[in-house]
Amino acid sequence: MQAVVYRGVNDLRVETVPVPRIRPDELLVRVAVCGVCPTDIKKIQYGTVPAPRIFGHETAGTVVRVGARVRGFRVGDRVALHHHVPCLSCHACRHRAFAQCAQYKRTGVTAGFAPAGGGYAEYVRVMSFVLPGVVKIPARNSFEEGAMLEPVNTVVKAINRLTLLRGDIVWVAGQGPVGLMFTRLLALREVNVVATDLLESRLRLAREFGARWTARGDDPDFAERVRRLARGRGLDAAIIAVPSNAVVQQAQALVRGAGQSLVFAHTRRGAQTGVDLASICVDEKDLLGSYSADFTLQKAVARLVFGRQLDVRALVTHRFPLAQTAAAIALAAHPTADSLKVMVGGKL
Repeated sequence: MQAVVYRGVNDLRVETVPVPRIRPDELLVRVAVCGVCPTDIKKIQYGTVPAPRIFGHETAGTVVRVGARVRGFRVGDRVALHHHVPCLSCHACRHRAFAQCAQYKRTGVTAGFAPAGGGYAEYVRVMSFVLPGVVKIPARNSFEEGAMLEPVNTVVKAINRLTLLRGDIVWVAGQGPVGLMFTRLLALREVNVVATDLLESRLRLAREFGARWTARGDDPDFAERVRRLARGRGLDAAIIAVPSNAVVQQAQALVRGAGQSLVFAHTRRGAQTGVDLASICVDEKDLLGSYSADFTLQKAVARLVFGRQLDVRALVTHRFPLAQTAAAIALAAHPTADSLKVMVGGKL
């Protein structure tokens, strides 16, 4: 089969590799589409994991082989994959810190080499421990909608970390695909969103997704505008969906006492920034992080996406064939005014 193999920093090669062989408790899935995720981009650009790997984890496709011991799936099922599933019994899981679970940190979907998702290939092997995360795609929904379940899950998980009330004011910094998902899902919870971005095209879409107010991210009067909107009390929360240290500092300054700032895009280790620790201690402003998905939210996320309360179809702007995966990743890493979610593959 054809696969796009990571051979080193910014070195992706289309190669012929063996179709994965499955065990009796596993599935083989023919990949239809795979979304380009910023976490994979960083691995490719900065070489944070050793080569060779086959990346791509926002994957949907068709079951083509079912292991003899697998129940509940059959050849021909259209499925969305979930490459991380926690054990649900360890110390971390008992604290619902699923992303810190040792099993969760293992990748359970592979197209070869060290498991890394494998979606940038024609076929993937789905291991037994992640089978509980596989979701069947309804007939009316597309593979692309299925591939979006995993990123939507990460956003729902992050929102659930915040203690929000209906009518609260939340700043979502960055209106790329993830920021727009935050905007829409917060609006569904009747939260008032202030959306910022540097691209007017994205601000227009943010308004369509439910943002009550929008502003350019570099607006010098933004802080004063927030004070007026919040009637002087400050934001109830801020979600930083861009990897900007300056925005983290700004968020901590703009949230009210006992408000919350949630860091979502700082996934590259080593980034540091100064924070007034008294704002956390005396002002009780929480500085939170959220990373990856929550397996226990899968059914709720599927209802949101497949029921189109969150219509992710509007987020997918570019599609590339497997052979042009490098170009897809380059576009996602350097978005244009008209680009949002980038997909590899073209089978809808």
